[in-house]
Amino acid sequence: FFDNLITLYGRKPCGEVLRDPSCKIYRLHLAQSNRKSDVIAQFVKLATQRDIEICFHTRSQLSRISRNSKQDQGVACDIECSGYQHYSEAVKQLSSQASTRLIALDGVTNPQNLGMIIRSVTASPAHALLLPARGCAEISPLVIKASAGTIFKANILRCDDLASALTTFKQQGFQVAVLDARADLSITEFIPTKATIFVLGNETQGTSAQVDQLADHRLSITMQRGVESLNVAVAAALVSFMPL
Repeated sequence: FFDNLITLYGRKPCGEVLRDPSCKIYRLHLAQSNRKSDVIAQFVKLATQRDIEICFHTRSQLSRISRNSKQDQGVACDIECSGYQHYSEAVKQLSSQASTRLIALDGVTNPQNLGMIIRSVTASPAHALLLPARGCAEISPLVIKASAGTIFKANILRCDDLASALTTFKQQGFQVAVLDARADLSITEFIPTKATIFVLGNETQGTSAQVDQLADHRLSITMQRGVESLNVAVAAALVSFMPL
């Protein structure tokens, strides 16, 4: 159960989810040092009305929960996301048939880009987003806002290290296709013969050497009029929605 929790921090983000009945909140965390205010009183009232557990902490304890003491403003909450799980729980459940499609990120550090990618993947035929903790932006209020709330509906498979996760998926019959602007084969020409993980890298540096070594295919997005690259969120949307 606790693996499906995302911790959100900050008064505005927490206030928004507290007021949204579609968001399943497990626990509200408040710093004991918070000054009495209408905002904090409203949070307590909303949590009580929704039968959400309220926990009071010292400032240092709350900092360990939010992992961002400079921006948590003395407030954090744990949100239930049923589709947020460790990849090891899903790898054997996902079909290795050619129609299975995952999107993986390598070195995508911009929170707005991550949020927009989550939104596109969730809306598309893609089955899930593979998101490593190492080298990518973490789930934050900025990411949640950029996802337009779709993160609560998203299938997100988290992993510590992308290369290790890709290796595990390959052992289960998946293939890895890395997006590379220099590749000769276009995504529109690619015909998958088995389940595929499409990897998008950092806009400046591309994918890491460890991930490149695992690539079965390198694919490009054909562009016109001398345009050399696309924003990674736009590229992710194109890959997520392309017909297979």
